[in-house]
Amino acid sequence: MDILIRDRGSIKWTAMMLPEHVKLLKEYDLNQSKKMKPEIDEQLLELFEETICEAMAGDSYLSFTYFKHEDFHLLIGKVHYIDTYKRELRIMDYHNELHRLLLDDLIDVRVH
Repeated sequence: MDILIRDRGSIKWTAMMLPEHVKLLKEYDLNQSKKMKPEIDEQLLELFEETICEAMAGDSYLSFTYFKHEDFHLLIGKVHYIDTYKRELRIMDYHNELHRLLLDDLIDVRVH
């Protein structure tokens, strides 16, 4: 007579743990998958500004990497307007859709 042993994976280990330990392990796993926004120094911000001004003068497309909602995003378009009061860029993409991008969310700006 054959006896089947079923492996329940991580379930068998959590049954032996205290609920507090299980909760801490889940929180640890969540924190490991979170993305963090890198710090941007003043020199890099000046380089972004210079790149944006040159692209506006030459009517060139730029690729913007920005951090929003705990993730990195990419936007390609032309800077239509810079709102210095709100610290925001207004960008027109290839489909002539307007996007608002906060300067504080910028990670990288490059000529496309």
